[in-house]
Amino acid sequence: MSTALESVLQYPGIWRGNQRAQTAEGALPTGYAALDDLLPGGGWPLGALTEVLLSRQGIGELRLLMPTLARLSEADGWLAWVAPPYVPYAAALAAAGVNLERLVVAKPQSEADAWWTAEQALRSGACGALLAWLRAADERRMRRMQLAAETGHSWGVLFRHARAAQDRSPAALRLLLEPAVDGLAVTILKRRGGPVSKPVVVGVPQAGVARRARRAAPVLAAVKV
Repeated sequence: MSTALESVLQYPGIWRGNQRAQTAEGALPTGYAALDDLLPGGGWPLGALTEVLLSRQGIGELRLLMPTLARLSEADGWLAWVAPPYVPYAAALAAAGVNLERLVVAKPQSEADAWWTAEQALRSGACGALLAWLRAADERRMRRMQLAAETGHSWGVLFRHARAAQDRSPAALRLLLEPAVDGLAVTILKRRGGPVSKPVVVGVPQAGVARRARRAAPVLAAVKV
């Protein structure tokens, strides 16, 4: 291989098929070393969309994100939750280290409003993280979310059903989560830098961070859009 070509291949934005890419925007450590080792840059992709796929809610998907959300809540940015299926459980969030003063929950009245709210939150640059539970996903809407995350230098997380695993997606990172004896089995369906051959088991904490709306008091302010 020529010296000139080798120098080009050392550029951070270039990746070979069997290597993990370095992200231009950087990464946020997940808090789980085994998962960080498999992710480009060593964590959640910043300035990009992460898609989390699961067959049912409440298997530990939020607990997987808690270490990063707790760290982000101590910074200047907001943590925006758009259209969560259940009322967030403030006591458990606080116990996980999340600063509730940095948390905003939006409950738009239509699907179109929910997608608009999520996109604007990412694009604004005011949010350290956006978590969204949105239906009627299509490639156009998701591409707008990905571009908004790039513009706002934010971390976007979109929760979808596992049946969407076969769909095309512009998300930089796609994870399939399944319950495991020792925590969560995380399968990396897509990442910058090539596929991963087998899932990694992550030992997430057992305490829940959300309750069904009929069982929990609405202790966090919800913003209707």
